[in-house]
Amino acid sequence: MINAVGNPQSILLFGGTSEIGLAICAEYLKKGPARVVLAVVPGDPLRDTAVAQLKAAGASQVDVLDFDALDTAAHPEVVEKAWAEGDIDVAIVAFGLLGNAEELWQDQRKAVQIAQINYTAAVSVGVLLGEKMKAQGFGRIIAMSSAAGERVRRSNFVYGSTKAGLDGFYLGLGEALRPFGPRVLVIRPGQVRTTTTVEHWKATGAKEAPLTVDKEEVAALAVAASEKGKELIWAPGAFRYVMMILRHIPRPIFRKLPV
Repeated sequence: MINAVGNPQSILLFGGTSEIGLAICAEYLKKGPARVVLAVVPGDPLRDTAVAQLKAAGASQVDVLDFDALDTAAHPEVVEKAWAEGDIDVAIVAFGLLGNAEELWQDQRKAVQIAQINYTAAVSVGVLLGEKMKAQGFGRIIAMSSAAGERVRRSNFVYGSTKAGLDGFYLGLGEALRPFGPRVLVIRPGQVRTTTTVEHWKATGAKEAPLTVDKEEVAALAVAASEKGKELIWAPGAFRYVMMILRHIPRPIFRKLPV
């Protein structure tokens, strides 16, 4: 149960080695200790590092559950195990693949895989989290979307389309859960400095875009917005106005932009 000063006592992170997800957990732990449950891909080499990171950040307990995004039939069992020791106050959905944009639209297997992980699995988890939080009458879900999903670009349209789907689902889930107490926050970051994105930039020769932010900044925005009951935020906040303009640019002009 979220305590009297609004701090969660239990946090569930789907994508248990996600740098942004872990940063959000650490941001919550600045406010006080909490039990953290990490749902992690079996055999993930970073799981022990994630556990150590959260313990150092002040977690009172860190539990690890095996979570295969592609095995949707096993998701109900994962969620039941997460709730086994009591209610979950905050659930963070932060798993997904980025992939090579040019490869994805020309490789059927990889395109289907990223769609199943980024969208289908996110829906599977979201429905289950919604059921649990509706039953307990409270809770917060934080879903990591992307500015790439607000207006899908030619440069990464397979990835962007999966985030557009995730974005729409979780905004709708928030509306559905609102009468019952739980709240859902969708975060649309632009580029975020993480190990994955830096390696991707090096591999593709891409450069850091304007308004790129650190994961800690995204985490601080996420926690503050969730505590206020907000439904949607951009990271950084200025990205909202950039996308407001891009959303209304006619397609013949939009396709010529260096985005």
